[in-house]
Amino acid sequence: MATARISRRHPSRKDAGSPGITQVVAEPQVREPSIADLIVRKLEEDIVLGRRHPRERLVEQDLCADFDTHRGDVRLALFELEKMGIVERIPNRGAIVRDLKPREVEEIYDVREELEVMAVRILPFPVPDADIARLEAIQRAHGEAVDAGDLLAVFHSNVQFHRALFGLCGNASLIETIEYLAQKVAGIRSYAHAKPEALNDSRRDHVAMIRALRNSRRDDLIRLTRRHLKPAVRAYIDAYRRRFGGGGSAV
Repeated sequence: MATARISRRHPSRKDAGSPGITQVVAEPQVREPSIADLIVRKLEEDIVLGRRHPRERLVEQDLCADFDTHRGDVRLALFELEKMGIVERIPNRGAIVRDLKPREVEEIYDVREELEVMAVRILPFPVPDADIARLEAIQRAHGEAVDAGDLLAVFHSNVQFHRALFGLCGNASLIETIEYLAQKVAGIRSYAHAKPEALNDSRRDHVAMIRALRNSRRDDLIRLTRRHLKPAVRAYIDAYRRRFGGGGSAV
C-alpha cells in the first residue's frame, strides 16, 4: 500500500534582530515530533480507518521504504504501537495489526463502560460555561467532518471530544485509564463508522451529552455514555464473524 513519504528535513530559522544588537527572546520549547512519532500517527490512522486489517503484517523493510527512513525509526514506532495495544509483535514473524478476538473486545468495552460512567458520575456540576463552549467547538468540527465524509477528521475530533468530556472529572488516573483502553480498541472504529447512519448517531449522542452537561442532568449523561459505546462492539463482532468465522463471543 502506498504511503505518503515523511521528509526528514526541518525548516531553517533566521534571526530577525538588528545588526550588532543581541536580542534575548524567550521562546516556548516545543518538541518537534520525531520520525517514529509520525510513523506511529500514520499507522494508527491507517488501522483506525480500516486501511490496515487485523492480522495484516507490518514488514519493517516495506515501512522503511514507505516512510523513507531506517529500521531504527520503524522499530521505535512499532514498539510504541505495541504499548498502545494495537500492534502485536510475534517472535520470528514480526509485527502484525493486532487481532482482537470478540470476547476481548466485549471485556474491554465492559470495563470502558464502567470507567466512563464513573467519570461522568463524579464530574462536578454545574459545568463552567468555558468548558461547555470548548465541547461545542469540538463538536462543530466533528459535525462538519461527518457532513464532509472526512473519516480521518471524524476520528481526531471524536478523540478530542471524549478527552475533553472525561477530563472534566478531574481524576488523572481515571482519565489515563480511559484513554489507554480507548487506544487499545482504536482499530475497531472503522467497523462502527462503516455506515453513514452510525456517524450521525454518534453526532446526535455528542450533542445530547452537551445538553445534559449544560442542564446538569447526570442521569441522562450516564445513559448516553452507556449507549454511545454499544454500536462499535456490535459492528466489530458482526464483521469479525463474517471475515474469520466462529461465534461472536469466541476467544
